[in-house]
Amino acid sequence: MTREQHTHSENDPAVLKAISNGIGTLTMNRGQRMNLMTLEMIEALEEGLRTFGEDPAVNVIVLASTGRAFCAGHDMKSMLGGKPDEVQALFDRCVVMMESIRLNPKPVIAQVQGVAVAAGCQLATSCDLVMASSEAVFGTTGIRSGLFCSTPMVPLSRVVPEKKALELLLTGETITAEEALAAGMVNHVVPVDQLEAETTGLAAKIAAHSPYALRLGKEAFYRQLHLDFPEAYQIGKSAMVKNVLAEDGQEGIASFVEKRPPNWKG
Repeated sequence: MTREQHTHSENDPAVLKAISNGIGTLTMNRGQRMNLMTLEMIEALEEGLRTFGEDPAVNVIVLASTGRAFCAGHDMKSMLGGKPDEVQALFDRCVVMMESIRLNPKPVIAQVQGVAVAAGCQLATSCDLVMASSEAVFGTTGIRSGLFCSTPMVPLSRVVPEKKALELLLTGETITAEEALAAGMVNHVVPVDQLEAETTGLAAKIAAHSPYALRLGKEAFYRQLHLDFPEAYQIGKSAMVKNVLAEDGQEGIASFVEKRPPNWKG
């Protein structure tokens, strides 16, 4: 679904939704337009992330796309001659949507098959995990058009070293999937024809675990990430105690002791 060319009308959904075996997939469905980060796309992604985040049938979210590009950034034409309130509203909504990934109770995996630049790079690096095809390309290319990628800078600078982040931001150059892997932007690089299966396999491994533990752990991870050790350990300790005493924690311990599969309650 990620590679073929799709035709669409304005009546087709900007984002397709599917649920299978605890994995909720959101597929950006504007492949012929490089899945540009239009207001329509932002609102559809935000709604999909919220819906799957609240759905007990979903344990892991995969963010995929149709066409050649994962996402080629914002629609530059729409910003030409834009009114101040419209530009402000666009970026307000975009930041809320991007943050809804980090704040989502479910792990979110980006499945990047092609170009992921500017806001597309922001979208990928905002996800908890990133699976990339060997044909994927990443970059913060806004500077080429006189626009420093200040919003993509936020997640990018938190997943790659400072010098590499600044090089990407200042030059606007793109890097290959292998270079992105070396920089810490992606978790795995696989052949494009194996990307969907490999992403599903990773998602399935995560989806098999306790939903409660995943929610608790993801929240604690981001809360402690940039704190000093004493504060971080307070958050980790609190989460650990909650986890042990929770129903799923007790079930996990019992299943380990009794050498049987766990029966998660969520």
